[in-house]
Amino acid sequence: MSCLSEYWGQEFTPQEIAQTRKNNGLLSLELELSRACNIRCVYCYAASGLPLANELTAAEIENVIDQATALGIRKIIVLGGGEPLFYPSIFEVIDYILAKGIKVDIFTNGTLITPEIAELLAQKGVAVVIKMNSRDAAVQDYLAGRPGTFAAIEKGLAALLAAGYPNEHLLLGIQTIICRQNYDELPDIWRWARSRKIIPYVEMMTLQGRASEHPELEVPITEIKTLFEKLSEIDAKEFGQTWTPHPPLAASQCSRHEYSCTVTSIGEVHPCPGVNLPVGNIREQSLADILRTSKIIRDLRNIRTTIKGKCSGCDYNTICYGCRGHAYQVTGDYLAEDPLCWLK
Repeated sequence: MSCLSEYWGQEFTPQEIAQTRKNNGLLSLELELSRACNIRCVYCYAASGLPLANELTAAEIENVIDQATALGIRKIIVLGGGEPLFYPSIFEVIDYILAKGIKVDIFTNGTLITPEIAELLAQKGVAVVIKMNSRDAAVQDYLAGRPGTFAAIEKGLAALLAAGYPNEHLLLGIQTIICRQNYDELPDIWRWARSRKIIPYVEMMTLQGRASEHPELEVPITEIKTLFEKLSEIDAKEFGQTWTPHPPLAASQCSRHEYSCTVTSIGEVHPCPGVNLPVGNIREQSLADILRTSKIIRDLRNIRTTIKGKCSGCDYNTICYGCRGHAYQVTGDYLAEDPLCWLK
C-alpha cells in the first residue's frame, strides 16, 4: 500500500482541500482497473494475480471517471492493485481521462514497458511511478515473486529514459517498500534516484494482503526511524532538501483522506488502499452519495479533529496524521494513533 496521492508532494493548497471537504468533493481519485497482474510481489497489499469475478466493465469505468469529474477531480491515479499495463484497454482509459482535462499518474511494476509504450506515455504526458525495491537482481526478483523481474524493470526504465523521462513535464518516480531484504541498500537507492532527477518514494509497508503472510519482510520501527533520519541527512547534505523524518513516507506526508478515495476493480469505494473498508459500491450508489453519507469518509475527512490517542496531541498534527492504513490494519480502528510511529 502506498499514499499515492502524496507522491509528487503536496499538490493542492489548504484552501482547495478545505473547499473540497466542505463540498464533499474530490481533488484526486485512485482507480483500480483489475487485480490481474503478471508478477506476484510477496508484499502486495491486494494479493494481486488473477482478476476478480465481476470486475468493472469499460462503460462502468468511464462512468466512474464521469462522476469523479463532476465532483471536481483534477487527477486520477491508476493503481497497481493489479498491473495497469496488463489491462487490455489501458490506453483507452488514459485517453478518456485526459479528454476530461484531468491529469493521469500510473503506478506500474515496469516490466511491460516497451519503447513504444514509453513513447505513448510520454506523448500523453502521463506521470509514471515504477515499483523498484532493489538494485540487486536477486533481491528484486525475490520480492517480485518472479525470476527475471529486475532485468525487465531495467528495460522498462531504459525505455522511459529514452522517451524523455524525467523532465518538468514528464515526472518519473520509483516506489520502494521498506523491508528486511532491501534495508541496507535503501540509502544508495535514494542517492541513485535523486542524482537522476527520479523522485524516490520510500514507504513503510502495511501488514495486509501477501505482506501479512511474510513476517520475514518486517523491519523494527527503531530501524525505520534510523533509516528515515539517514535519508533526511542525505537530502540535506547532498541535495539541498530538508525535511523532518516522520512515518509513513520519507520526505512526504499523507493528507489524501481529506480529498480523495479509492474505487476498486469491483466498484467498491474505500477510503484508501490501506483502509480497505468498503463504504459503498458505485454499482449501487452514486459516488457523490457515498462521499456525502459515509460516516467513515466523514470521520477521515475531519481526521485532524477525530484522530485518537497520542496522534491527536502530536506537534506534527497539522501536517501529519500518521498512516491510517497502519492504524486500521494493526488495531482495527482507522482513527487510532499510528502504532508504528516513533514520534510518540
